[in-house]
Amino acid sequence: MMKTAGYILLVLLLGSCNAIRVNYDYDKATDFSNYTTFNYYSDMDTGLSELDDKRLFRVLDIALQSKGLVFSEEPDFLINIQSNTFQTPRNSNVGLGVGGGGGNVGGGVSIGIPVGRPNLERQIQFDFVDNQKDMLFWQAVSESSFKEDASPLEREQKLKEIVEKVLSKYPPKTRK
Repeated sequence: MMKTAGYILLVLLLGSCNAIRVNYDYDKATDFSNYTTFNYYSDMDTGLSELDDKRLFRVLDIALQSKGLVFSEEPDFLINIQSNTFQTPRNSNVGLGVGGGGGNVGGGVSIGIPVGRPNLERQIQFDFVDNQKDMLFWQAVSESSFKEDASPLEREQKLKEIVEKVLSKYPPKTRK
């Protein structure tokens, strides 16, 4: 029983380290059924490598087309993508402590030693902009772990997971 609980805890811990977090925002007045064709800003600088750009556009095209949207030279909306990579503080520390006391007097010293490398995170922002009005109508910002030494296959898989999570709430289900 304890062994099974240990495995479950390990799976949950590893899964949470690799989680993709996404924040969404959109204009409530938007009629999303008006948007059936898309394209990308021609002068976009995503902040990704040229190879990751190609991977991201490929998986995004497939995901949008699976939602019934069509790539077009005269689109209803344009997509802008920006990204950045940053380090988060190390979560793991080893604590060393020394304490003592006697009678009514006590004392102690403790030191936290960081273990492992800082965590690399990547934030990717997806902006959907009305092509006629030049107005932002939907936005998603994803944050997830990032491995610089990931293989091309791992990179594409990670971008696919990000795009799936980002587009899971597009179009938003509006409450009236």
